[in-house]
Amino acid sequence: MKTVIITLAALVLSMFAYGQGLFESATKTVTNEQETVKLNGYVRGSAFGGGKIYDFTNAFGEVSLQANLKRNKFILNSDIRLRSGYNFNETISEFEVKEAYAGINTPGFDLLLGEQIVSWGRTDGFNPTNNITPNNYFFFSANPDDQKIPNFLMKANIRFSPQVDCEIIAIPIFRPSMYCYDLFDMGKDVSFDDAVLPLKNIENASVAAKLNVELAGIGFSASWFRGFDPFYGFDLKSVDFTTGSPVIVYTPAFYAKNSIGADFTLPLGQLIIRGEGALNLNENNNQKMYVPNNDIAYVAAIERDFYGFATIVQYIGKYTFDFSGLTEPVLADPMNMMAQLQYATEMISYKSASFNRKIFHQQEEMNHAVSVAISKDFAYETVNLELSGLYDITSKEYLVRPKLTWKTGGGLTVSAGYSYMKGPEKSVFSYAAPIMNGAFIEMRANF
Repeated sequence: MKTVIITLAALVLSMFAYGQGLFESATKTVTNEQETVKLNGYVRGSAFGGGKIYDFTNAFGEVSLQANLKRNKFILNSDIRLRSGYNFNETISEFEVKEAYAGINTPGFDLLLGEQIVSWGRTDGFNPTNNITPNNYFFFSANPDDQKIPNFLMKANIRFSPQVDCEIIAIPIFRPSMYCYDLFDMGKDVSFDDAVLPLKNIENASVAAKLNVELAGIGFSASWFRGFDPFYGFDLKSVDFTTGSPVIVYTPAFYAKNSIGADFTLPLGQLIIRGEGALNLNENNNQKMYVPNNDIAYVAAIERDFYGFATIVQYIGKYTFDFSGLTEPVLADPMNMMAQLQYATEMISYKSASFNRKIFHQQEEMNHAVSVAISKDFAYETVNLELSGLYDITSKEYLVRPKLTWKTGGGLTVSAGYSYMKGPEKSVFSYAAPIMNGAFIEMRANF
């Protein structure tokens, strides 16, 4: 039944597209004095694999149908995706609403309601002020933006002048990011239970606001967020000793916070300097392991063109308030059974809290990392080569991702690359690498 509904929806949208062939034009636009309609999208085949655990991590075909309508002051936007293939050795057939919202658009005011993707921040890939959009970190494709998950939200944009605007967002129902900790090899007696989401009520709603200023010589903004962080840790649900060795069950756990942020972009001749930072205030009176300490996260970036190579170098840092190191338990009396049991319980709690700190980058009072992104166009901008990398100075983890993109003509784009990460034993990257390392290839045709 689900397949029938999806097929009918695709046929209706195709008929709505004025009966024209799928690849007749890159974009179908109809315009009159009061109405503008755009219908477009893409079809792609994508595969990711060659890792330690999965030969084929995923392989799928996907069609995206996108519609945009503006009629007087009314607007709507949608991006609906149909996907079929394989993911982690399981057959998938998915219907995804990437975005679907409607609202009012005037010269001085916008009001939009529906499934939306909102990205805040001016730095590249690491945005401390972006607390709104969750991510599916285990959706692999050639485009990292595919990992973004929409929120059902109401967004108001007030334009005080061409240079100054204010954005206000309300998210009534919390939607977290998606992880696959259950895929990590953390031991045969370790498992993850399903998450229990916060209650769907007004008290658990999220609100955010941003004041943005764009001047001739500088752009900057100040923002505030109050709600549940889509980026979360896990809690220790239970430990069972009845089998002789401990059987551990974890569960994803969520926490609310206040975040006050700011960012800026400053062009200086051939340089562009960007900065972004956020003060995160997390309530953790009970010292729960899945709630990070209050901290300041910040990014400083320099962007410059070197002989046609667009280069972005970033320093990524975090300062943790009230930091205190974890104390590893000691077995005081090895001959005492009760002391052994207590020691095992304390050690499990210690290792669990330690891993949460690694997730939140709070292993030390100050954490440091650097990232580099280099790209260059060749062959009259039909070929693009990208190389991005990250090195975490504190944890000694690193990530490298080369990518080649070729625009063959006729709306077809071919992308290929490789993602490789590595870290010390029992680091986050050491657990993720066997799953997330691999090569990818994609063919995409726009219509």
